[in-house]
Amino acid sequence: MTTEVTSSTTAEGTRTDAWEGFATGPWTEDIDVRDFIQRNYTPYDGDSSFLAGATDKTLRLWNTLEEKYLKEERKVRILDVDTHTPSDIDAFAPGYISEDDDVIVGLQTDSPLKRAMMPNGGWRMVAQAIKEAGKEVDPEVAKIFTRYRKTHNDAVFDIYTPRIRAARSSHIITGLPDAYGRGRIIGDYRRVALYGVDRLIELKEIAKDKVADQPFSEHWARYREEHSEQIKALKKLKKMAADYGFDISGPAKNAHEAVQWTYFAYLASVKSQDGAAMSIGRLSAFLDCFFERDLKAGVIDEARAQELIDNIVMKLRITRFLRTTDYDQIFSGDPYWATWSDAGFSDDNRHMVTKTSFRLLQTLVNLGPAPEPNITIFWDEKLPKGYKDFCAYISITTSSIQYEADEQIREHWGDDAAIACCVSPMRVGKQMQFFGARVNSAKALLYAINGGRDEMTGKQVVTGLPGIEGDGPLDFDEVWDKYEKMLDWVVATYVEALNIIHMCHDRYAYEAIEMALHDSDIVRTMGCGIAGLSIVADSLSAIKYAKVTPVRDETGLVVDYVTEGDFPIYGNDDDRADDIAATVVHTIMSKIKAQPMYRDAIPTQSVLTITSNVVYGKATGSFPSGHKKGTPFSPGANPENGMDTHGMVASMLSVGKLDYNDALDGISLTNTITPQGLGRTLDERVSNLVGILDAGFVPDDCAEV
Repeated sequence: MTTEVTSSTTAEGTRTDAWEGFATGPWTEDIDVRDFIQRNYTPYDGDSSFLAGATDKTLRLWNTLEEKYLKEERKVRILDVDTHTPSDIDAFAPGYISEDDDVIVGLQTDSPLKRAMMPNGGWRMVAQAIKEAGKEVDPEVAKIFTRYRKTHNDAVFDIYTPRIRAARSSHIITGLPDAYGRGRIIGDYRRVALYGVDRLIELKEIAKDKVADQPFSEHWARYREEHSEQIKALKKLKKMAADYGFDISGPAKNAHEAVQWTYFAYLASVKSQDGAAMSIGRLSAFLDCFFERDLKAGVIDEARAQELIDNIVMKLRITRFLRTTDYDQIFSGDPYWATWSDAGFSDDNRHMVTKTSFRLLQTLVNLGPAPEPNITIFWDEKLPKGYKDFCAYISITTSSIQYEADEQIREHWGDDAAIACCVSPMRVGKQMQFFGARVNSAKALLYAINGGRDEMTGKQVVTGLPGIEGDGPLDFDEVWDKYEKMLDWVVATYVEALNIIHMCHDRYAYEAIEMALHDSDIVRTMGCGIAGLSIVADSLSAIKYAKVTPVRDETGLVVDYVTEGDFPIYGNDDDRADDIAATVVHTIMSKIKAQPMYRDAIPTQSVLTITSNVVYGKATGSFPSGHKKGTPFSPGANPENGMDTHGMVASMLSVGKLDYNDALDGISLTNTITPQGLGRTLDERVSNLVGILDAGFVPDDCAEV
């Protein structure tokens, strides 16, 4: 690895002094943040003893935020809304929590917690959310977005087919991003700090004009138009920062600027998009390069380094979007998943734990526990002991960390991947996802038995697929055959809806600033997903190993089941049930792969329902497994609620049998442990939690915990 210290020149000419002291490499001649990190980050093998508490300025700012804003917001759900200004990167005047104490500046609007409307995604949802917040819709804005400016939502419903509408209404396909921002796109916000906006604009202009002499095609026109939108967005970003008094045309010259420049880039994304997940990426090792340089030069001390991280985290905690109460029900609250991924290993087998990895966790001490940013640790049993112990300690005391299997992520997505939302990994700045919500795989099983009739309403949703006839016990082979045929219909309908949604989103609600912080040629994935896996697995297991008799109503609709005898249950490390679950996941993924994908996206799948389980359950009937009509699903790939009887490690081993190649968008396992259940003393609890995480992330495991 090159260790040469940068001087004042590069192959392209003059080098800014901002890079002085950093090791050179390909990153100096092209956009390559990963190369910069690998050549300049400092792995840290120690413990948490170096950390600093919150500074007086941080405590004053946090207290101001709590007393003047957060406390009031909790009383009313939505504190305030700007009903007159469609949001954009530079739409609002600068806003502050406290000008005297703000260390990292920038708000989405001109006041903390004031929400902005983003009507490009859909006017009806905006209007509904404004009314639910107790505000009045501006008639002029309404006129613009109902008469003159078509929205993403309008376009989608213009194209939707009758079968998509039927599937959507019956909730066999759920949570589609057809009326809200799709999210799941991680801009490489670090690029603004490392290169400055002017360099990014220059390279986008070169990329746009590089294809100028090619013959016309739809792809050619879209490529050039999207690059034009990206360039405009970068210019707006530069103006927004200037409004706050910062010139971000060039690279950050110190740690403070690196944090501020990076945050400005993220802020531009949440000013212009209200995606279902707005992850910030993988920042710790990158920012730590600047911290280490400034600490060695005596420019900052540890208290200042922690203050900077505390303050960017504080800003992430107060990100807000204008949502409807219906949206909040789907996602169990008001999440935005500003996911910050950390740790793991590099491809050369150096761990990527830095002192800033510790500083990020320390924010949960200095500022208190919080769900945002969604701190996500890429776990490996070979991570340094001091860091593993500190992660366990923070998990026990705050319950604010999620864990992912680093080895599986790195094998497929490299060592500069980050999580979009909860479990979806992608290479930062080189890959994006077309977010697809999920199909109700459990409800599809009931449709197969009922021949396409909805078990809740009796309505015929799917035609041409006969159900199970007769009142005798169900035959596994017959049910599986009909389930596969029903999945053909469900998956084809689902992917068709996703193709429509993402074509319209690109056209009417394009994420210009986020895509400006990507390479010009990127990998696109179609992030499909399934809900209700454990219910399907247990129900099929009951049909195969026990005696299941359907119960019909007066119209012949199967509305319940009588199950006699024992059957293996998924989540207890029993191969008989676990293999059924793995087969279901593989089967659905195979059917997804057979569908055409918008922009030749690579199909992926997640086993994920962390927040929507109540909503899915309400729309779904009773099952052979004993799962009752209208009751919540278990989250993600979890066993059915209350059905795992062999402990947490057994459930982790069951989930680990799901093939990650069938669910490259991620597999979620949510576990609850009381601290007392981990041991009598804090040291015992820390040690035991580390042991559980080490045991759970076995080589073939692919879950998020």
